[in-house]
Formats: sequence, structure tokens, C-alpha cells
Amino acid sequence: MGASSASSSAPAYPSAARISDSPCFPQYSASLRCLEESNQDKSKCQQQFDDYKECRKKEREARLERNRKKSFF
Repeated sequence: MGASSASSSAPAYPSAARISDSPCFPQYSASLRCLEESNQDKSKCQQQFDDYKECRKKEREARLERNRKKSFF
């Protein structure tokens, strides 16, 4: 039980501190707002989750592309 209580004190999303700097912050906020409004019914928020996941995917691809370009200099 000690290990589980230690992990529960950690942030649910380790990158949450940086999420407000992300271009995906509006999608992140919308998904959390949906969960609050739907009384934590995740099935009602699938569109918001999908939007956030797609944004994160594009953000990751853009970051990888930037890194590839940097490595050639």
C-alpha cells in the first residue's frame, strides 16, 4: 500500500506543469471540463479526448521535425 499511496501523491500527468505552455492546452482544458460536466463519465467525452490526442500527435511530429532540422546544422 505504501507504493500505491506514493504514486497517488504524484501528479496524474507528469507534464501537467508544462501543459499550459502547450498549443494543446485548449483541448486539454476541454477534456477536463467535459469530465466535470458529465460527472466523470468518460464515454461522453470521447470527442474531447480524441481532439487532445490528435493535437498531441501533431505537436510531437512538429517537435521531431524541428529536431531533425536542428541536427543537420
